[in-house]
Formats: sequence, C-alpha cells, structure tokens
Amino acid sequence: MTENKRSISRRTFLKTTGAVGIGSLLSSIPSPADTLAKSGTDESQPQLVPTRPFGKYFVKFPEDRQKVFLLTKSFSMRSNKWSEDLEKSFKRMNTSTIDLFLIHGVELFEELRPYRNSVRWAEKAKAEGKIRFFGFSTHTNMERNLLKASKLGWIDGIMFSYNFRSMHAKKMRKAVDACSKAGIGLIAMKTQASGHYYADKVAPNKKEQAIFDHFAEKGLTFEQAKLKAVWGDERIASITSAITNMPILQANVAAAINNTKLSLHDKKRLDQYAHQTASNYCLGCASICESGLSKDVPISDVMRFLMYARCYGELEYAKSNFNQIPLNVRKRMAHIDYKEAEKKCPQRMAIGRCMRDTTTELA
Repeated sequence: MTENKRSISRRTFLKTTGAVGIGSLLSSIPSPADTLAKSGTDESQPQLVPTRPFGKYFVKFPEDRQKVFLLTKSFSMRSNKWSEDLEKSFKRMNTSTIDLFLIHGVELFEELRPYRNSVRWAEKAKAEGKIRFFGFSTHTNMERNLLKASKLGWIDGIMFSYNFRSMHAKKMRKAVDACSKAGIGLIAMKTQASGHYYADKVAPNKKEQAIFDHFAEKGLTFEQAKLKAVWGDERIASITSAITNMPILQANVAAAINNTKLSLHDKKRLDQYAHQTASNYCLGCASICESGLSKDVPISDVMRFLMYARCYGELEYAKSNFNQIPLNVRKRMAHIDYKEAEKKCPQRMAIGRCMRDTTTELA
C-alpha cells in the first residue's frame, strides 16, 4: 500500500470512528460469524463499540463533529514549531480544533525542556480553542517517561507502547497506575507485539500453535485476544491499531463488541506465549541495552524500524526512517560488538544479528 493510500484509509477510518471512543460504528460492518456466535452477540441488533472516558478532562459533546475524537502529532521537540505543525493539521483534516495534540516519539521526557515553554504553548492553544488536550507519544524508556509526566500536572494524554508482553512488568504497572491516578488519558499502541524480528521465524512451533488453537476454540483469533488483553485494563482509554484493510477492521470491531472476557487461564496462555517468544520482541527499553555499547547506536529505534519492515510489511517506511540516522552511525553499526548489550537485554534478543541485518535490508 502506498503512503498516500494508507493515509487516506486511516483518515477515512478516523472520520468514521474517532481515535478515542469509537462510539457510532454499527454492525453494518459484518464481524466474523464464529466470533459472533461464540460471544452470544445478536446479529439483528445494532452493536455500539464501547467507549471510555479520556483522563480527567472528559466532556460529552452534542454535535456530530464532537462524536469524533481527532488526534494529531508534531515530530518536533521545539515548541516554536508546534503552531506551524498544528496549522498544517487543520488544513489537512479540514477542521479548526484538535482534541489531542501530541509531541511524537519522546525518548526522554527532558526533551520537552524548558517545560515552561511547553506549558505556555499548550495553555495558549487551549485558551484559543485550537486544542483540548496536550501530551506526547513514546516508544522508548516508556516507564520512566510516564512516571515523569505523572508528577507534573500539565500532561493530559500519553500514547505509548503497551501490550500483553509489557503490561505485567512491575515498572510498567507502577507507571501506568501513576498516570491513571494523575488523570492522564492513556492510549495504547503496538498492542499486537508482533514477534517476527528474525527472517527465519516464519511459522509457529507446536507450543505456539497450541496457544493459537486455544483462543480459536473461544471464537477469538490470537490478534483479537491480544486486543482484549489490553482492553481488560480499565486504566487504558483507547487502543490505536493500524487498519490497512477491511478484514482487519472487521476483526477489530468484532473484538470490540464481543462480550467474551479473557479468563485467568487465557491470560496465563498469553503470558506463556510472551515468555516462549521473548527473544523475538524488543520492549523498547533503550537505556538498558544502549548502555552496554562503547559507541552511540540507537538500538531501540533501529529495532522499531526492523519491526516496520518485517512485522508490518512497511519496507519503504522502514527505510525512510532508518536512513534518517546519520550516515557515520549507519556505517559502523555492522561492525560493533553487541555482546554487552545482549547481556543486558531483558528479552535476550540477538541484537547484533538484528543490527547487521538492518544495515543491509534497510540501506
């Protein structure tokens, strides 16, 4: 799918459902028959996708436009660029108000310093009615970033990687709980936690297949079970999930309106799978692995780009991101000793192998 077609499909989807609180999508979009049958859903009745409040600033709006929650991002860490990016979003989405404005890809929360400039910009944009909420997204060092944000009082929302592999870790539970208590709206991304980082990992083994079969017996695909694991956390306001075709949309909607809840045994099966495939998934804890290197290499970012290529099938997007890394860093990546980084990695990933693969696949 080209980038233009992808953006059109996602924009159309957002106009229909909103980024948070998908409340008006009806069963005119058919859901898989086996899912509906096993969940006891009545196909003759319109099905509303459940909604949740977004942090402490949740307000219901009466007009049709206000049924859609619009989110946009700026890729700049500099507050003097945000107004320009916001205006571009207004023109692109034909609107004059954005519900949630995020600073994208914050690796360390201190990148938003001086904080007073961020606060001043957010307060002004809110006062002018241009945005309702302000926050950031993060793929790396997430627990640390969430904890920092929870203590400040001026972050309204955070989009972060959160899935069945990471949600039970002690540090992550603490960070999510702190944000929830602070009234910060939380949006989970990377919820599928796909584990296909290695080119030779093409099919599940018998143990993994047994877990897939377990959820199939409940009328759920494994991907739907992953979504339900995150939805089971009431502290999460919404999930953002890539929608690249109609079957994925149908499956996601079916999971959202399916009344089946994961049992304790179901959750244990997901935990089992997470442990079995841990070495095939990067959790984004950059400060851990990168501290084991003598040279600066953005391991976590590179792992994410490899995920885009191998797990999402977005090779050109992965290449575009990878080639933004300084050339001198890309050149030395294939020759660095990653043994210490691999020792520190809690997932026990073959980091060196991934880095070398990336320098050839994404160059």
